[in-house]
Amino acid sequence: MQRAMPYVMMVLAVIATGRTHAAEDVVAKIKRQSQEFSDASASGDTKTLARYLDDRVIFINEGGDIATKADITTPGPAGPKGVSNKLVQTDFNIEVHGNVAVTRFTDNATVQVGDQIIRPRFRSTEVWLDEGDAWRMISSQTVALSDDPPAVPLTSAELDDYVGTYQAAPGFIVTITRQSGQLLSATNNAKPTPLMAEARDVLFTPGQPRTRRIFDRDRSGKVVGFSSRREGHGFEFKKLG
Repeated sequence: MQRAMPYVMMVLAVIATGRTHAAEDVVAKIKRQSQEFSDASASGDTKTLARYLDDRVIFINEGGDIATKADITTPGPAGPKGVSNKLVQTDFNIEVHGNVAVTRFTDNATVQVGDQIIRPRFRSTEVWLDEGDAWRMISSQTVALSDDPPAVPLTSAELDDYVGTYQAAPGFIVTITRQSGQLLSATNNAKPTPLMAEARDVLFTPGQPRTRRIFDRDRSGKVVGFSSRREGHGFEFKKLG
């Protein structure tokens, strides 16, 4: 015959179940509010933004700018007609630490201008605080995720212009070679990696969209070097020989 569960154990089980449900409710609430905040950001709904932001929020946007609640919730000028923006969150993760919740997710944007559509992505981490009457955002930081630009074809003669050895300093050498229609780059005799053209004299390595190589020419049109740039900063390489 099965024994009945002692009363104390039943009470503890109910409490434990209640705590689990409460934790699930917080997760669902923060996830919903986070998506609503993204929706409001895309549409310019400043009332929703204000409702979910703490007055002392620390906010860093994808451009690295530091914004206050007033900066975020003050209505700006009307945007151009024919432009739409939508943000959909994926990869949502949340950790709840008592009255604090930390989230991580990717905002997938669909921006349409007339018949043209682009789909940039942004990764964010946000901190929400239970302030008694509501959960509000107290911190947010976002980075823009880079993608490779479209590559353009170059003629054999144009590809040959870039072939050679380049030096930024003694012991810092880049060698560019060509195999059929593909440029390859190797630093200090390391394994070569492909180079593609975003435009004439603007080359990039697939998978490294934050970096560009901007090539320089002399008055006769001969390539004499390049600048390896990342976030606007770069080292200059001079062509040897």
